[in-house]
Amino acid sequence: MELQEFIEKFAEQFDDTDVSELNPETEFKELDEWSSLTSMSIIAMVKTYYNKTLTGKEIRSCVTVQDLYNLVSAK
Repeated sequence: MELQEFIEKFAEQFDDTDVSELNPETEFKELDEWSSLTSMSIIAMVKTYYNKTLTGKEIRSCVTVQDLYNLVSAK
């Protein structure tokens, strides 16, 4: 799994946030579109593309996109 690919998949979960607005240091919970529904979309995306299971608690423990990527990579 490559970081840039993960960022692209992550960006697909948003309607109005373009992938160009995201980078590894992006604090994703600060995005205007971030919501509990987006969090659930991220959980589903990780399961679908990477066959790994994330919990809401694990997502809450992450601050940046890099943190989330590291979490998924470590599973």
